[in-house]
Amino acid sequence: MKGRDGRADGAREPTGPASGAGRRPTMEDVAARVGVSRALVSVVFRGAPGASARTRERVLAAAEEIGYRPDLAARTLASSRSRVLGVMLTLHNTFHADLVEAMYAEAEEVGYDLVLSAHAPTRHSEKAVGALLGHRCDALVLLGPETGADFLEDLVERVPVVSVGRRFPGTRVDTVTTAEGPAVRRALDHLRDLGHRDIAHLDGGGGAGSDERRRSYRDWMRRVGLSDHVRVLPGDHTEASGAEAAHRILAEGRVPTALFAGNDRSAIGFLDAVTRAGVRVPEDISLVGYDDIPLAGLAHIQLTTVRQDSAGLAREAVRLAIERLEKPSPAPRSSVLEPELVVRGTTAAPRAGGND
Repeated sequence: MKGRDGRADGAREPTGPASGAGRRPTMEDVAARVGVSRALVSVVFRGAPGASARTRERVLAAAEEIGYRPDLAARTLASSRSRVLGVMLTLHNTFHADLVEAMYAEAEEVGYDLVLSAHAPTRHSEKAVGALLGHRCDALVLLGPETGADFLEDLVERVPVVSVGRRFPGTRVDTVTTAEGPAVRRALDHLRDLGHRDIAHLDGGGGAGSDERRRSYRDWMRRVGLSDHVRVLPGDHTEASGAEAAHRILAEGRVPTALFAGNDRSAIGFLDAVTRAGVRVPEDISLVGYDDIPLAGLAHIQLTTVRQDSAGLAREAVRLAIERLEKPSPAPRSSVLEPELVVRGTTAAPRAGGND
């Protein structure tokens, strides 16, 4: 029977972080705190079926209160799985940081942990992936991978792989992406509704989603009768490329009335460079980014941008990885999330005569 506080009669009430001074809290301590069996606590931490949502909440809350952490090493020895997801990200990519933060919470909900490995100019993706394999990860989640399809197809032979932000048609890689075409159209429709016709695009180079954003920009411009204004500026997903694009158009003297950037980082670099040169945003040129990283909403930036659902992308990436482990299938799975346009202070009607 249970008492008025919900604990089983006779359940122990720990007096501190653990039931005994100086020792590490155990699963038994969590069970005693909640008033359930150790087996049920184990079910919760393994992410297995058999516990109600309310019980899971109580168990996780009790574990947090007494400072209990599952012994991952012991669990690995007792199971063929490590219950670890390997995540490859790109250094200095703020959006990837948002995704990883959200993934930690999603993975913890199902009893998994994350191991991170970074891709950088001095560290190839293949090396970053190799490090994750060395940690015996159950599955890999690759954020905007800049690897070849052949490499990933070979990788899938060894471990389930989920790509976030980039599709690999013809492979067995599972993918989670934002609906790029609708995202670009919403941004450009917004600029057209303000009266812009001379709209340029700052390209993202080889970055995730760049091909589709570039193609969608060209298609939209042609569809609305603005083929003569199609202009793709070379760049990548860095602030430096945005600044370089700004210096280029200023030197050429061909400043469009609006610019749609491949991501927020390049948009912010562009914004900084043109502002330093005395070009006003949005009075002289409107600017739209892509991602909605935290910097975009700061008062001195206020960037109009396409918001990618980082929490949703993280949730779907973890879901697909776990599904692939629980329900193997030869067919690749995909999840496409809808974007949202966030209108802030960097877009306005074009300057008089600016579309000529």
